[in-house]
Amino acid sequence: MLKLSRPLHLLLATLTYALGAGIADYLGVSFVTGSFWLGLIVVLLVQLSMSLLPEIFRLDVEPPTKNENRAEREKLRNNILYISVASLASVVLILYSLFTGGQLPLPSIFFIGVSLGIVVLYSIPPFRLANRGFGEILISIQLAYIFPSIAYVLQAGDVHRFLALTIPLTMVAFAYFVVRNFVSFSEDQKYDRITFLTRIGWERAVPLHHLFVMTAYILFTISPSFGLSLSLIWPAFLTLPFALYQIFQLRNISLGLPPNWTILTVTALTVFGLTTYFMAFTFWTR
Repeated sequence: MLKLSRPLHLLLATLTYALGAGIADYLGVSFVTGSFWLGLIVVLLVQLSMSLLPEIFRLDVEPPTKNENRAEREKLRNNILYISVASLASVVLILYSLFTGGQLPLPSIFFIGVSLGIVVLYSIPPFRLANRGFGEILISIQLAYIFPSIAYVLQAGDVHRFLALTIPLTMVAFAYFVVRNFVSFSEDQKYDRITFLTRIGWERAVPLHHLFVMTAYILFTISPSFGLSLSLIWPAFLTLPFALYQIFQLRNISLGLPPNWTILTVTALTVFGLTTYFMAFTFWTR
C-alpha cells in the first residue's frame, strides 16, 4: 500500500506547493498559517487519490503476481477504494472549512476544481487517461503548475505573472515522467499498459524529451523579460549540468548502449526536484 501511494510524488507535491507559497511571501503577501497548512493537506490528499485511484481499475485487468492470490488482490483493491474515498471526503470537508472561514478565494476554487478534474480524467473510466498515454502530461501539470498555483492563490487571493515560472517547471516534470516510462517500458508492454512512451514510440519520445528539457531552460533564461529578476532565477541553472547529463544518457540508450536505469532516474528526479527546491528556497529567503 505504501508503494502504491507513491511517497515520492507526495514529496514533490510538497515542494511545488512550497514554491507557490514562497512566491507569495516574496511579493510581500501576509502569510496566512491556516490557509497554508490546510491547503497543503488538500494538495497531499488530492495527490494521494491520484496515485491510488488508477490502481483500483488496474487491479481489475492485470493478472495477480506469482505471490498474490485473488482474495488478496480483492482485499487490496477495497482498501485502496476506502482510502481514496476517505481522502476525497476529507478534501471536501477542508474546503468547506476554508470557505466558511472566508479563506477560499475565487481563483483557488478554480484551481482546486481543475485539480480534482485532473484526478477524475487521470484515474476513472471512461476517461482513465493514465492508461491512454496522457497520464504523464496530466500528472506533470498537476504537480508543477496546479499545486503551486493553489498555494499562491490561497495566500494572495489572486494570480500573478510570477506563476509563469511553473510553465518551464512543468516541462521538466514531464521529462522526468518520460524517463520513468523508459524504466518501466518492458513491464508496460507485458501488461499492455499504454503510456506516453508506448503510445508514440521511443524514436519520437527521445527527441521530444530533449526538446522539453532545453525549452524549459530557455524559458528560464528569458524570464527576466517578464519582470522576473535574474537573481531569482539563476538557482534554476544549478541543475542544468544534470539536465544535460540526462539528455546524454537518454541519447546513449537510444543508440543502443546499455542503460543504467538507476542513474538515469536519479538524474531526472534531481533536475525536477532540485530545480523546484532551489527556486522555492530563493523566494522564501529573499
